[in-house]
Amino acid sequence: MSTTRYEILRVRVTAKDAETLRTLLREARPDVGGRAHEGDDGSFSIEAYVSPKQAAALEREGVSVTTIEDAAATGRARQAEVGEGDRFAPEDAVPRGLALKVKDA
Repeated sequence: MSTTRYEILRVRVTAKDAETLRTLLREARPDVGGRAHEGDDGSFSIEAYVSPKQAAALEREGVSVTTIEDAAATGRARQAEVGEGDRFAPEDAVPRGLALKVKDA
């Protein structure tokens, strides 16, 4: 498991019209999460997963970027909720397979 911390943001990219959003997506190619949604004012928005540097690069005339959450931090929090070991194995289960036998510290 890598100890390097990375930052991925979940952002909402909103463009003034569909063509502006299409052009942005074609040029920047962010990792998008789902389909675009049309707002009441005729704007179009889509959620994307990008680095902070990419988020800043997405902003331009007719396009706004709103940070929803730090997706990497949310992922780390969810991973911390997961237990270790096999919760379905009986307490007296003996491990099987090819592995090295190690002593408990």
